[in-house]
Amino acid sequence: MQAEGFLDRVFQLRALGTNVRTELIAGLTTFMVMAYIIFVNPGILTTPSPPDKLPISAVTTSTALVAGIMTIAMGLATNRAYAIAPGMGLNAVVAFQLMGAMGLTAAEAMGVIVAEGLIITVLVLLGIRRYVMTAIPLELKQAISVGIGLFILFIGLVNGGLVVPDPATLVRMGDLRGVPVFVTVVGLLLTVFLMARNVRGALLWGILGATAVAIVARAVTGTEAFPPGVAQLPSQWVAAPDFSRVGNFSFGFFAKLGVLTGILVVLSIMMADFFDTMGTLIGVGRQAGYLDEQGDLPQAQRALLVDSLAAVAGGAASASSATTYIESAAGVSVGGRSGLVSVVVGVLFLLSMPFWPLVGIVPAQATAPALIVVGWMMMGVLSQAEAEAEGVRNAAQRGINFTDIEVGLPVAVTMLVMPLTYNITNGIGAGFITWTLVKLFRGKTREIHPVMYVISLAFLVYFLRHNLGLAI
Repeated sequence: MQAEGFLDRVFQLRALGTNVRTELIAGLTTFMVMAYIIFVNPGILTTPSPPDKLPISAVTTSTALVAGIMTIAMGLATNRAYAIAPGMGLNAVVAFQLMGAMGLTAAEAMGVIVAEGLIITVLVLLGIRRYVMTAIPLELKQAISVGIGLFILFIGLVNGGLVVPDPATLVRMGDLRGVPVFVTVVGLLLTVFLMARNVRGALLWGILGATAVAIVARAVTGTEAFPPGVAQLPSQWVAAPDFSRVGNFSFGFFAKLGVLTGILVVLSIMMADFFDTMGTLIGVGRQAGYLDEQGDLPQAQRALLVDSLAAVAGGAASASSATTYIESAAGVSVGGRSGLVSVVVGVLFLLSMPFWPLVGIVPAQATAPALIVVGWMMMGVLSQAEAEAEGVRNAAQRGINFTDIEVGLPVAVTMLVMPLTYNITNGIGAGFITWTLVKLFRGKTREIHPVMYVISLAFLVYFLRHNLGLAI
């Protein structure tokens, strides 16, 4: 009883209309819905092979460590039921753009994340984050999220073997025979079934189910399609956490990429990270009853500060940028209201660190369905339901008007260039330039924010730097 009284005083449970039991259940619910990131994040970040390739033990440890510490910090700083973990989408950008296409080492790629997190933190502390948000048209913000969603959906299709390269058509349908593709299909069917039945933690159960199928299939068929140790029971189930990559980041990407390219890469990732947080805070906050009569989130500065510091922490620990998760709504939906929910989620993440050997047995085909589904979910920013959740007026009319060249063309360019070039910077740059040029061609110069001129010009130089003979 003394413990309950203490928790009630610290987290103001009675004032929020909740109790310890409800908060504990809500914390467990949110963790179950988010726990898939423990398996997916290492699977993505360890795919490339830079000179200092990230070991799965270290990435798994860092994923749980950052999620645990920053979620607890969010709960204690805000007393609200928000949870944080390395974000889907940006982890794919780190792996396939920064380390893959651009050839950065893992440390340099994480330096990009630390840099963008520091910039966001400064913007929050100076109180100008909202000013920057208003400079970017709403449609381009939506397009960035959708483009990243298509990016990771495409990665899921490739990792699962459903889409393969083709010299004539660039890509084609993969060979649907064989154990790996079978694992992907079973995992996707299981995940979709569980989601259709509104089962909590559908993504996590889908990954675990597909992994079990892979283990059985490998044992029965003797296939060597999986790497050694993958889809096989581990020799040990628990081991000491691996903190070897914590603090291993470098700002050497400026020297390797050039100053302008480095700045624009940081800026692109910052914008992708920038626009998701407020929508998540407002969406979950509305469901939890945190918003005031004007639909604003009181003391939002605290939540924004913790979220921006989470991006820094994610990069510094080699876990990619961490952010507030929309899955926080799962705990809220079962009555969670206070920061105690976040503390419970954070503690569970920390307790999961010794189980990293289990992550190593999960094949890429088992996490591919989660990438496909999360990619689809990120396209929700274009939906009426998402608009209503954020309190947008005339939500039914908020869809993108693709017949309007001022809106539809820049949005289409942004969304398509990202996955087709495996590069978020290219997508954002092409979209910004297109939006600015169309406005100029129509003589609507007053509708172009000065920030858009500067960013568009910088991206134009970025695209033409080789033609201009610029080593930047």
